[in-house]
Amino acid sequence: MPANELRNKVITNIDVHGHEYTIHVPFRNDYLPKMEAYYFALTHSYGEEEVVVPSVIVSEDEEFTLFELKFSFNDNIADFTVYEIWDLCLFRKAEEEEEYTKVRIKSNYAPLRFNMILLEEKEKIFYPFTSRKGNVSFRINEYTLFSSFDSITVENETLKFSGNYNFAPLFHGLGYQVKSLNVIVVNNLDDTEIKLNVDEELREDLYEQYNGTEMLRHAGFKGEFHFSDYIMYGLKKYFKFYVELTYEKDGEEYTIRSTRVRVNHYANPTKNRIKKINGSKVRIKTKPTKKSKYFSLQTSDYKLVKEIYRKLRSSWVKIRRSGSLQKMYKAAFILLGKLPVRKNLVMFESFLGKQYSDSPRAIYEYMLEQNLPYDMYWSVDRRHMKYFEDKDVKYVRRFSLKWLVLMARAGYWVTNSRLPLWIPKPNHTEYVQTWHGTPLKRLAADMDEVHMPGTNTIKYKQNFLNEASKWDYLVSPNAYSTEIFRRAFQFDKNMIESGYPRNDFLINSNDDATISTIKESAGLPADKKVILYAPTWRDNQFYAKGKYRFNLELDLQQMKEELGDEYVIALRLHYLVAENLDLSGFEDFVYDLSAHEDIRELYLIADMLITDYSSVFFDYANLKRPMIFFVYDIDDYRDNLRGFYFDFEEKAPGPLVKTTDEVISAIKEIDVNGYKPSQTTETFYKRFCYLEDGQASKRAVEEVFDK
Repeated sequence: MPANELRNKVITNIDVHGHEYTIHVPFRNDYLPKMEAYYFALTHSYGEEEVVVPSVIVSEDEEFTLFELKFSFNDNIADFTVYEIWDLCLFRKAEEEEEYTKVRIKSNYAPLRFNMILLEEKEKIFYPFTSRKGNVSFRINEYTLFSSFDSITVENETLKFSGNYNFAPLFHGLGYQVKSLNVIVVNNLDDTEIKLNVDEELREDLYEQYNGTEMLRHAGFKGEFHFSDYIMYGLKKYFKFYVELTYEKDGEEYTIRSTRVRVNHYANPTKNRIKKINGSKVRIKTKPTKKSKYFSLQTSDYKLVKEIYRKLRSSWVKIRRSGSLQKMYKAAFILLGKLPVRKNLVMFESFLGKQYSDSPRAIYEYMLEQNLPYDMYWSVDRRHMKYFEDKDVKYVRRFSLKWLVLMARAGYWVTNSRLPLWIPKPNHTEYVQTWHGTPLKRLAADMDEVHMPGTNTIKYKQNFLNEASKWDYLVSPNAYSTEIFRRAFQFDKNMIESGYPRNDFLINSNDDATISTIKESAGLPADKKVILYAPTWRDNQFYAKGKYRFNLELDLQQMKEELGDEYVIALRLHYLVAENLDLSGFEDFVYDLSAHEDIRELYLIADMLITDYSSVFFDYANLKRPMIFFVYDIDDYRDNLRGFYFDFEEKAPGPLVKTTDEVISAIKEIDVNGYKPSQTTETFYKRFCYLEDGQASKRAVEEVFDK
């Protein structure tokens, strides 16, 4: 790269030879005096581990100093294969400073993924990529098809594009043969998929730059999309693009689809065009998405009034998402908290405003039944307000102006998960934290390491304990939990050891009429037994902060063949899991009830529970029905992710199994011999369920509200 094109902290190139990476990154000379001491390193994105990367200065001129960094994948394979994502950073400190400051190294937005290392035996790849914020990171992943558009133009009513695709085993000469390549277009309004034929475009630049096989010359494509045929007038339509590759390997044909097509936003910035199509003015917008730089084509009607409203709304969204608005909210919260207190106002929230459920719901409904003199509102996430529209409850949109006023003046908050840290609790507010499970996995201050996105161990613990310090009451289901809560949350205020209010429903409504009604409303067949499969999330498997992925390890085809005559599966994923599982072909056997309002109803209709390390089994145990623990990854979960509070493998109230065959065998054994609780199960029930008598809500309300 010529000197006049160098940019501070932005890589000029990344090369890989064998399994060794070489990276060049320039720094402005006026930046260097601040680096009295420095070193480069790859740091685990969501932890504190780091791999030091040796560096040397390879050139200097009047403006820039160019550093060369080198590291070997093989020398650090133990680290790189355990932790998925690594960020390239500079650590520097000035002479007067005591600690190093971490600085991320920026990407030049080249197709970095072509510099990948193939781990053929594991069918995985290690590669550099450009992060959402434009930095350089490395990660290990399964074989994946990547794609990007290098050039985009709109001519009349046609989108013209050219780009490249990248599938590791194909370009590493492993005997894969391309049969066909297409671009697939989907949209936000219906399930239509449009398959576009594309032409090959030779890419000598990729072959020369990335030292590839002959196949790399053929990694380019170009095509056209006549979008005017698919415009829906009066509606805004978003088109998303994917590459679909069909290849042959060992005489078999396979078809895979890429992640969504990305675009270089520097070469192809957002463009708006107003065109007259079929007599109507249409806005045509081509843009990279804000976070991941996916390519998006948008079409919508163009009207002046709507345009003014759109710009105002866009401006408001930018303000709402900015840190300055959060500061404004916090200041307003403090100011409004000085207004006259509404001592009888109670604000309820469940799972970040996403549900009308759990112990807050149980407490709310008990207070209604007892006709207690309180004004009660639910705090609801704007994306989940539809679940509250048909309920006879008062609710308010989370973070709205009305919500701000109500929260600041309320006498009580009742929630089952943490509130945002920026919310200051007024002195007049009693904060009741019901929490949402008996702890099996280590919590907060008891965790040795944190593998969640967007945080690290120290930051996570500190934030958690800062939030817990605001709680005035904490509901505990039993003495075991009380001991852990006090230590893990460092909580020294009012502990309500009442049993979980949410479990009153399991005791008080366990009858045939209620079960039949719930099964009917959930769309489950009345003549089949129900297996509830409710796994938890894994800290280190995620798409982004607060969005976790989940791999369904059960062989559904095998289970359907052997159990489908008598059983159906009700699937309930954790509320943090963002997965949309493809259950095609299993519609009459597997029912995805992850969005079902309250899991307590699914407990009641389930004849059997399959789970793993989720706290659901503590609640389900109250029904005294069979449980099976599908723990295919127990060694990793126990030893690397969370760790357990008690000997789960010895004291779980049901068999631990690791394969689909073992799951099916355990179910059939219960069918043949009937369910016979073991001594371990009876001991478990006496230790964890002894307070669950249908009166937990009453005890909690009397402790807080009937003073």
